[in-house]
Amino acid sequence: MTKSHSRLFALAVISVALAGCATPSGQPVAAIAQSAIASAYLPLSGRVHLGLDNAAGAAMAIAPGIAVTNAHNENLLDGAALIGTARDYDLLFFRTQNNSVYVPVGGTAAPVIGGAVTAYGQDSDNRLRIAHGVVKEIVTCPDCTAPAYFIFEGNAGPGFSGGPVVDAQSRLAGITFGYKDEGGKRLIYAYDMARVRAELSALQNGQKAQ
Repeated sequence: MTKSHSRLFALAVISVALAGCATPSGQPVAAIAQSAIASAYLPLSGRVHLGLDNAAGAAMAIAPGIAVTNAHNENLLDGAALIGTARDYDLLFFRTQNNSVYVPVGGTAAPVIGGAVTAYGQDSDNRLRIAHGVVKEIVTCPDCTAPAYFIFEGNAGPGFSGGPVVDAQSRLAGITFGYKDEGGKRLIYAYDMARVRAELSALQNGQKAQ
């Protein structure tokens, strides 16, 4: 797969957006094990395909009153106060009613190649699901101050869009945005939290993130 984040963006958005109400991926789980992640986790659901099918995704509160999800999840945000979308990435930021529950900068960490990660998402019946994986690659871009995205191998897929990727120390490592089946394996794509925060800061300041 190309290292160009713009081409990867287009491919991943199509993969997830078209499969949002497909066969569930991951495994069912009763609750999110990490308390800080559980508090800031926001399940998303809505109707697609002329209102006949349910679709699901997730979001994470990452600042006082501010949450992030994928831009292709916008149709799942019923009445959400949109802040805006990232210029070059599949990220959308919106306002939440609870200003006190969010994952602070200190609760995040950069992904590490070979590191174990856990992703959370929803199925079309709005039930929580979990997928475990291992980070395979961290992709950078020229002149960027934060990685473009990272790749982990696992069984996340439909319904995990916009959901959290958590490292072995219970820290928020990223936000899932796409997947690709390749060579009998599923590769999951997620934005590093440094990239997510860079895009939010740029959006708030009317600039282009680096």
